[in-house]
Amino acid sequence: MKKIITYGTFDLLHWGHIRILERAKGLGDHLTVVLSTDEFNHLKHKESYHSYEHRKYILEAIKYVDKVIPETSWDQKITDILREEIDIFVMGDDWEGHFDFLKEYCEVVYLERTRNISTTMIKDDLKI
Repeated sequence: MKKIITYGTFDLLHWGHIRILERAKGLGDHLTVVLSTDEFNHLKHKESYHSYEHRKYILEAIKYVDKVIPETSWDQKITDILREEIDIFVMGDDWEGHFDFLKEYCEVVYLERTRNISTTMIKDDLKI
């Protein structure tokens, strides 16, 4: 079984989120999503509209997602990869190069972001 992992906040879920989850899952058999907690987002000076519990509930309902676990710090990635026995780490290409240090533990793939959609764009459009 090939296991994939990705990280994110996944707030104001949109078709770009679904597309990256679909493509990540397409790389293997099992997709784990590591979801930023509200406390971790606060440390990153990022505020979510939906709570961690509600974002987790939404992600768990998506057919591409097999498991959701909490992200509480920047430094947990290696531990997560080893504990979950991950084969491929996936992030959007806006993070390209940032996680190359993980190549010692698994394959690292940067997927092209979906154009013309982002949570930031939605918030700007709604003036949130």
